[in-house]
Amino acid sequence: MTMRIAKFMARSGVCSRRDAEELIKQGRVTVDGEVVETPAFNVEGTEKILLDGEKLPQTETTRLWLYHKPAGLVTSHKDEKGRPTVFQHLPKQLPRVISVGRLDLNSEGLLLLTNNGELSRKLELPENGWSRRYKVRVYGDVRPERLAELQKGITVDGVTYGAVKAEIESRQGANAWLAVTLTEGKNREIRKLMKHLGLEVSRLIRLSYGPFQLGNLARGEIREVPHKVLKEQLGSKFVL
Repeated sequence: MTMRIAKFMARSGVCSRRDAEELIKQGRVTVDGEVVETPAFNVEGTEKILLDGEKLPQTETTRLWLYHKPAGLVTSHKDEKGRPTVFQHLPKQLPRVISVGRLDLNSEGLLLLTNNGELSRKLELPENGWSRRYKVRVYGDVRPERLAELQKGITVDGVTYGAVKAEIESRQGANAWLAVTLTEGKNREIRKLMKHLGLEVSRLIRLSYGPFQLGNLARGEIREVPHKVLKEQLGSKFVL
C-alpha cells in the first residue's frame, strides 16, 4: 500500500504534514538517494527515506497526551525570538510530539500533543465539528446583544469567522468572564473577535478540545490518553 510522502513523514511523527510539504519543497527529503520534488510523490515505506540525510523515526503506535499549557510559552519547537517553548518544558522521556493546533504565547489551558503528525492534521480540521471551549476574561463594555452577533458568523479585517457562541458568566466592574465556544480555531480568533467588539482579553483558558477535557490537570502537567479511550473517541476515522 502506498501513500503520499508528506503523509508518511507526518505519520512517523517527525513533523506535521504541512511542515513535511514545506521541507520537500526545500529539497531536504530524499528517497533512495533522489531528491523528492513534490509532496505528491508516493512511497511504500520500504524505501530509504532521509530528511537532511537522517533516517525518519520508525512509525510507532499513535499516542495522544493532554497538556495544561501555562501562559508565557510559545507553541513551537523553535522560536526566532528566543522565547521559551512548550516543547522545552515537556518531560525528557516523552517521544517527539506535535501539537494539535496552537495556543498563543499568552493563552493557557488544554493543548493536545501527539506522536502522529497525520492525526494532528486531521484533528485540526473544522469539518470534524469538534467544539473548543474557552473561559475568557475581558475588559470593557460587554453587551450581550453584541456577543450574540458572533453566532451568525462575522468578517473582521477581511477574514470570515464561523459561528462563535459567547455568553457572560460573571461580571465585576469593567471586567467579565465569558464562556466561548467555537469550532474553527483560526489564528488568534477569540482575541481578534473581542477586539472587534471593543473588548480587551486579559486571560484566555482553553477548557476542552472535542471530547478531551482540561479537567483537574494542573498547570504544566501532562497526562496520556489511554489507548482504549483514544480508540473509543476517534473511532474508525483515524488509523491508529
